[in-house]
Amino acid sequence: MHAPDTARPNQFALLGQRRFAPFFWTQFSGAGNDNLFKFAFTVMVTYRAEAASTLSAGLMVNLIAALYILPFVLFSATSGQLADKFDKAALMRKVKTLEIGIMLLALWGFVSGSVPALLACAFGMGLHSTLFGPAKYAYLPQHLNTTELTGGNGMTEMGTFVAILLGNLAGGLLMTFERGPLLAGGACLAVALAGWTVARFIPATAAVEPGLRINWNPFTETARNIRLVASDRTVLQALLAISWMWFYGVAFLTQFPVFAKGVLGGDEAVASLLLMVFSIGVGLGSLACEWLARGRVEIGLVPLGAIGMT
Repeated sequence: MHAPDTARPNQFALLGQRRFAPFFWTQFSGAGNDNLFKFAFTVMVTYRAEAASTLSAGLMVNLIAALYILPFVLFSATSGQLADKFDKAALMRKVKTLEIGIMLLALWGFVSGSVPALLACAFGMGLHSTLFGPAKYAYLPQHLNTTELTGGNGMTEMGTFVAILLGNLAGGLLMTFERGPLLAGGACLAVALAGWTVARFIPATAAVEPGLRINWNPFTETARNIRLVASDRTVLQALLAISWMWFYGVAFLTQFPVFAKGVLGGDEAVASLLLMVFSIGVGLGSLACEWLARGRVEIGLVPLGAIGMT
């Protein structure tokens, strides 16, 4: 399953290899679509009177973010079991099929102006990403050798944030048109179909524990995983660091549209510009990890990143 070891592989060369490229573009499309949908919806409730609700724009923006994140809290542990029990490539393809169904509902929600339908889609896209995440992170160690792993992870993270950038830009710019909701909904469905197509080419990835009995109770399984993580200090510290990074990033990203309108007095384009600058910085940092770590898995970069965030 692993490629032969090489001295210092070029991380960009992985994009020309089937063991990495279809996976990369599948996760790229998913991250892009998540953010295209969320930002278009956020812009809609912030700037468009027809999407106004009894809640303020600020509360609606936070509600969208909360509904998207909720599945991660509830189902991450269960999703990890699914990634262990089944072929990860097959699991990713099923998740992309689910995404198409969610985006069909989103298209209807955008066109009809149905905020409840779009809120349901926010939860659905969170569930889609929750199911995809464990398979995504467990895929690379089964297909890349140790000298490629830092570069492969860097490429994946760079791709994720470039996709976030493009998705946010597309969502914001499409909503500047008179028929923005229709364009945004159609774009979401098109990206979902593209992701489903490229996922067909991800190579088979053997299940690591096919005999696993899945605990379908998300609360007891989550509690079991928390106890397991707490027993390993290294894993606990890594989990806390990753969680803090995402919390910090989401806290900023979620507030950009309201900040752009209420504080800067700007329109959708200003909000998109803030997101663009943020995402470019994250993408460059992800690529720099390969150069700074010199091909090794280097945990010493984590404190430097934390200091930079602070």
